Amino acid sequence: METIVNKTFDEIRIGDSASTQRTLQAGDVRAWAAVFGEAGMVTSPGATQAAAGIVTAMLTALTGSALPGPGSSIRAASVRIMGLLPIGEAMTARLVVREKQPDQGIVMLDGTCANPSGQVIATAVLEVLAPTTRQQRQLAEHRLEGLIEHCRGLRPMLTGVVHPCGAEALASAVEAAAAGLIVPVLFGPEAEIRQIADHAHLDIGKYRIVASEGPEDSALKAALAAGAGEVAALMKGSLHTDVLLHAIMQKEAKLRTGRLISHCAMMSVPTYARRFVLSDIALNIAPDTDQKRDICQNAIGFARALGIDLPKVAVLAAVETVRTKMPASLDGAILAKMADRGQIVGGVVDGPLDLDAAVDAEAARIKHITSPIAGLADVLIMPNIEAGNMVYKNLAFMADAQTAGLVVGARVPVILTSRADTPAAGRFSAAAAVLYAQALARDPTILQPETAE
Repeated sequence: METIVNKTFDEIRIGDSASTQRTLQAGDVRAWAAVFGEAGMVTSPGATQAAAGIVTAMLTALTGSALPGPGSSIRAASVRIMGLLPIGEAMTARLVVREKQPDQGIVMLDGTCANPSGQVIATAVLEVLAPTTRQQRQLAEHRLEGLIEHCRGLRPMLTGVVHPCGAEALASAVEAAAAGLIVPVLFGPEAEIRQIADHAHLDIGKYRIVASEGPEDSALKAALAAGAGEVAALMKGSLHTDVLLHAIMQKEAKLRTGRLISHCAMMSVPTYARRFVLSDIALNIAPDTDQKRDICQNAIGFARALGIDLPKVAVLAAVETVRTKMPASLDGAILAKMADRGQIVGGVVDGPLDLDAAVDAEAARIKHITSPIAGLADVLIMPNIEAGNMVYKNLAFMADAQTAGLVVGARVPVILTSRADTPAAGRFSAAAAVLYAQALARDPTILQPETAE
């Protein structure tokens, strides 16, 4: 949780400033364009209603969170668009106090938005009624850029990139390295990798290549390197997931922990104010109750590593009551009781819960559901892979969610993204792997907690 504190009118001085950065995605533009009747626009917005809406939203959000902060009331705002808003690059919004009007408690703020080169692309003037008393708010972390920020100052993690024999896979590794998150070690056919890099104009000159004869050989050599401590994480390249996982599960790789491995995806959805974890959406097809226990425990460790101290876990079903003919509802009830008995630890587990009650307190109230999870779920345990995969892809491709995915339950984190995921998803996943590995080094119970058997 982040605590934000305001500045009162008496504390504000002329020239005080605040700034924030936001990387606009194409989905942000589409959403604003649809609101303003410009639904066909998918490129960088210029002097359009959508651009004005985005700029106004950024500056007013900065007013409410930083200057003056909680308790502010915007009386008037005018915005002027002067250039194209960047897509896929950081845009900086800044507010500066121009004037104070003591008789009314008003502060006048000059606002600007600038592209990555520093060119001002929008200006604004805001008239704000400043708070007169100290106020603060607790905000759950939301956007996944925070994962990358938490990695600032940490050493890049030596990461085995397994068979990056495609431009997208190789670019994802190079971009994660450029962000200071990983140092790639490339496992694959050397001549092919270098040819791909040349054609894609990717500089891989400073990265070590471990030559292999094919996907299976790449996966085995990478898994053995991870088990020997030569790399601290693995990253899937251009090979089938089952080939990589088969290598990881080989006894000689020394990566098994005795627990089921599962996939966890942290999600940030623009229309939902808290980020959360989905599991399992990619590996386990129809997990039984014992397997779901491991999925729960893995997800709790993942969430803890990424900054959620006591994850609230909702075991999902189509209903919130136990129905003997609905196995997912039985699993929810059993897993909740297992948590009560210490067979799942590190979080609060409840179920069965339907999705709306898990994420929306008002829905839970209307349905008369009393639960410590209702409306507050940090982790959503899916009934099966079909439900998980569809929820994930619905949020990622229709709601423009940010995503960060890892395979957990092995001795090292495995970065596993979909072939259709964005480059940003690769960076967020790499950041999640860095934080997860750091958390494991600091607290081994994240991966192997003591539970009642």
